[in-house]
Amino acid sequence: MTQPSTRSASPAWVLFALAMGAFAIGTTEFAAMSLVPFFAADLGITEVEAGHAISAYALGVVVGAPLIAIFGARIRRRSLLMGLMGLFAIANALSALAPDYRSLLVFRFLSGLPHGAYFGVAALVAASLVPVNRRAKAVALVMSGLTVATVIGVPVANWLGQLFGWQSGFLVVALLALLTVTLVALLAPNEPADTGASPLRELGALRRPQVLLTLASGAIGFGGMFAVYTYVASTMIEVTGLSERSVPLVLGIFGVGMTLGNLGGAHLADKARDRTAMGMLLWSAVMLAIYPFVAANPVGLGIIVFLIGMGGGVGSVMQVRLMDVAGDAQTLAAAAHHSAFNTANALGPWLAGMAIAAGYGLTSAGFIGSALALGGLAIYVVAVLLERSEKARLAATIC
Repeated sequence: MTQPSTRSASPAWVLFALAMGAFAIGTTEFAAMSLVPFFAADLGITEVEAGHAISAYALGVVVGAPLIAIFGARIRRRSLLMGLMGLFAIANALSALAPDYRSLLVFRFLSGLPHGAYFGVAALVAASLVPVNRRAKAVALVMSGLTVATVIGVPVANWLGQLFGWQSGFLVVALLALLTVTLVALLAPNEPADTGASPLRELGALRRPQVLLTLASGAIGFGGMFAVYTYVASTMIEVTGLSERSVPLVLGIFGVGMTLGNLGGAHLADKARDRTAMGMLLWSAVMLAIYPFVAANPVGLGIIVFLIGMGGGVGSVMQVRLMDVAGDAQTLAAAAHHSAFNTANALGPWLAGMAIAAGYGLTSAGFIGSALALGGLAIYVVAVLLERSEKARLAATIC
């Protein structure tokens, strides 16, 4: 059970420092999707091929999160957070300097390596600052850096990309990452490392069915949002008929929805965690299914993008569930959540890209996304039913 920790800075300032790192990560993750049409044209590749750069980043997260969590569990959390953000800054700077498509794929992969471990460790630090019944809110405040990035960071990066070239978006992220290193060094608690941690103990999380089911739910369910978001800029230009200058505005609308969904979902999750998660996955499935029918209308597009964004708030809820079911393997479980999240980031665009390449049109991403959200919901329901069955069995045994 997580208990408040000794610290020099107030919890609010620590959460702000951690959220700044989330802001940097959110900016690069989502801005790269919004810049797909621009670096596709610049590098002389198709938009579907450019989408592979998004998948490369996601693959880096999937690979890096568990490895860093396993072998970094005995490092002081503040030092680990600073090191991860330092690597993130370097990799994004290299992305901006990439001379060709293959180099960009490599640097986007490297950029993704620190992502999951940073979020996982930051979530554990955030949860340690508050009482148990406020963990979802604390984690959501850290995650709000990511959601605010979709409101401010992504539109700004997209705007800069249009004015000065797509490379400028990655340079801004590198600067934000360096700022995070400074803030974490000044504000985060410098607690001793967990001397009892070991790779084997952390790997124990992967032997827990509830951990695996929760991760699978996220890996499938989140894919729906990414299936649409990756191609929303192209849809706006080619289907809705809006100008490139409108892209940052619509991306900002998505970010507002995601921010409200994140904070609102956390408030509900501290009272009813599982019902909140299942409700938000169902919400996503319905909104994504509506998307293809309204995408050609500018007003309809703006409204549905906002509503789809709200469903993204389920991430904080799943993060707390993993803390609850992971036992003493907290670091790996927390980081693996972001591996699952970015498996979705790879899976959603890949499946949507297949549908688009097959001739079903850009809006077909909505139907793909809805199916993925329903798949994630089905897995989550199975996890809840199994958990309740196990608790009932244990209660009967005790009696």
